[in-house]
Amino acid sequence: MGTSSGETIERYTPDAVAAGRYAASVDALRRQYATAPATASVRLAKPTSNLFRFRPPHTGYALDVSGFSGVLGIDPVTRTAEVGGMTTYEDLVDATLTSGLMPLVVPQLKTITVGGAIAGLGIESTSFRNGLPHESVLEMDVLTGDGRVVTASPDNEHSELFYGFANSYGTLGYALRVRIELEPVRPAVALRHIRPVDAASCARTLAEVCAEQRYDGLPVHFVDGTVFSRGEQYLTLGSFTDTAAGRSDYTGMRVYYRSLRERATDTLTVRDYLWRWDTDWFWCSKALGAQNPLVRALWPRRYLRSDVYRSIVAFDRRYRLSDRMRALRGAAQRELVIQDVEVPLDKLEEFLEFFHREIGISPVWICPLRLRKPVRWPLYPMDPETLYVNVGFWSSVPQRDGHRHGAANRAIERAVVQLGGHKSLYSTSFFDEEEFWRLYNGEQYARLKRTYDPDGRLPDLYEKCVYGR
Repeated sequence: MGTSSGETIERYTPDAVAAGRYAASVDALRRQYATAPATASVRLAKPTSNLFRFRPPHTGYALDVSGFSGVLGIDPVTRTAEVGGMTTYEDLVDATLTSGLMPLVVPQLKTITVGGAIAGLGIESTSFRNGLPHESVLEMDVLTGDGRVVTASPDNEHSELFYGFANSYGTLGYALRVRIELEPVRPAVALRHIRPVDAASCARTLAEVCAEQRYDGLPVHFVDGTVFSRGEQYLTLGSFTDTAAGRSDYTGMRVYYRSLRERATDTLTVRDYLWRWDTDWFWCSKALGAQNPLVRALWPRRYLRSDVYRSIVAFDRRYRLSDRMRALRGAAQRELVIQDVEVPLDKLEEFLEFFHREIGISPVWICPLRLRKPVRWPLYPMDPETLYVNVGFWSSVPQRDGHRHGAANRAIERAVVQLGGHKSLYSTSFFDEEEFWRLYNGEQYARLKRTYDPDGRLPDLYEKCVYGR
């Protein structure tokens, strides 16, 4: 962050109290892990989740990791932060913004944790220039499956774990402390919503904007988009600005995604921009009635947020309330299609055409990304030279008679693989075991599992992501 001549910046000194609390939490966790029954599967006792693999209540051993939430320190000189792995991005952003900084990539939902985004991937509108959250990690302390707490960095004896941690979903260990890079911010983000005429034009514009990081003479710091149909798609280009005059507020009655159709430009404070999608869980709050003006007027503003909606959905899935209501009405059962996939930019038009024709969910979120560093992360092997587009869709489709369970999801998986893309594993997957390990580097995963969880105390990645165990 630049400073004027003669200005003095106070250098970061680690908070001794926070460091002491962290050390005590590590000791307590080691003791807790050692007392867990050797035959019990181990998981985290977390109050929230952003996974969409709904499973029966866990009957194994639940680790209390509440001591690993919170920011340990922020260094405005080196633009780094020391943070507990269970810290939510909501808390992290609140802490870093006070220093005029933000994480390089801030996933869209407030209760995603730093450790979760690293182990399970994450993406947002800075990903076209900053890659994915795990690429801004400098080092991390990991509780491994064999009960050790090791420090993993790109060039130490645990470098294989460092690079293999991304996309491991808590099956090799849990991040307890993470040191990450930050970047400077300005007070607000000015938005331009542009409307390409079709998917091909959308892809061409994305290629231009991501290569130049400019559009129509102005710098571009954020890029994402929304597809409503074949003939209606918008790209939103965000630029840092010093003025927040006339800024919009989408944390109350107004709904952000609707504004894309209503105005060509907009301005949000940095914080409101980072959480623009959380208030209505992108657009998914509509299914829960939260966008109905009468309901919204009565819905407390503090509960207009993704974790509340996700809890409602989890309750519904646990007791199959919606399924039972549909059965009583004689309506067709529905298949959940909640996925994020990455396809190469030059395949975006083809994928969207398949999706409109075969799946038919709308809206759809798109977000360009390119790996920030020329590194291949082994469990999610993307080409560092390729610009990808994340396509996110979160809804359901009628379950078609005569089709096997998960027919729509299986079709999506086939299309993504055929187009040279990748599928995120935070939700349901249907790959057979051989294909799964081919796509997600089973050989390297097995080597890491033997090294860091030889007794299988933590779940296996395939069993966790496909069978939901």
